[in-house]
Amino acid sequence: MIETYAYARAGLLGNPSDGYYGKTISFILRNFWARVLLYPSAPLEIKPSKSDIPLWENLEDLRRTTRWRGYYGGIRIIKALLMRFSDYCLEQGIHLPNRNFTIEYESTIPQRLGLGGSSAIITAALRALLRYFEIQIPQPVQANLILETETRELGVAAGLQDRVIQVYNGLVYMDFAESIMKTRGYGHYEQLDAGLLPNVYVAYRTSLSEGTEVFHNDVRSRFLRKEKKVVQAMHRWAEIAEEGREALLTGDRNRFDRLIDENYDLRTEIYRISDGNQEMIRTARRAGATAKFTGSGGAIVGTYRDQRHFQQLVETFRDIDVDVIRPKVTD
Repeated sequence: MIETYAYARAGLLGNPSDGYYGKTISFILRNFWARVLLYPSAPLEIKPSKSDIPLWENLEDLRRTTRWRGYYGGIRIIKALLMRFSDYCLEQGIHLPNRNFTIEYESTIPQRLGLGGSSAIITAALRALLRYFEIQIPQPVQANLILETETRELGVAAGLQDRVIQVYNGLVYMDFAESIMKTRGYGHYEQLDAGLLPNVYVAYRTSLSEGTEVFHNDVRSRFLRKEKKVVQAMHRWAEIAEEGREALLTGDRNRFDRLIDENYDLRTEIYRISDGNQEMIRTARRAGATAKFTGSGGAIVGTYRDQRHFQQLVETFRDIDVDVIRPKVTD
């Protein structure tokens, strides 16, 4: 019996430039996880999780479950991974013995809130496959396979950021410069000391699920058309991540806070942002915290001063049905 985990993630700075030759900083939230079990069996089977079973107590249960878990379960993404993984092994001349297995999965990660829920399931499943078949694949290539599972097999518009941080864990600075990506096919990834992080919170609510593929498609087409405003924004987001790395290393908390707020403010110039998502940002800033999206909306990340300030955030967000947590980045 093989048991593997992957965790939720938060884009701290630079996103959404990861899919546009930019730079980002991200960290893992061990508060939420995806778990996979893999074991030998006669047929090859992917067992459904609760989110895959079309059975509810009533209409309200259907609504609540769908808001939390999204419209799709994990079977389709695990199936897509098996296709991409087997294709990769064929391409690389890696022989896979005829050893069938069963995969089971479960996830506590809220889906479609910009916390990397789908990619976490794929990451945990890939880890299990590598152990089962006793195959070693370099971490940068693992991140590429996870991304290709979603982009090639499922047609989802996405970038490498989620997949890199979920493969590497901890706190990671990523440089996806075009020259690097086109030369070797993956970026430069630098593991940072998670102890460098200031006081960071993550806030989220499930009523805002929108989905990355919905949120990014229009901006991608504008970027490919070289719309000046979009290209300039991606360039500035890359600079924000680079400056944020320097601020972390030098302990410049004031500069770091300004960069978090700028990251979101720039987003408002090229994205259509829903009222509910704007309300979360406004609420955090009125309470004296910094705030930006962890991903595509539905969850935000920012900094706070001290324990008293954190408690104030918890109480303030409670009024709009938003949960606030301190992210657990390391074991």
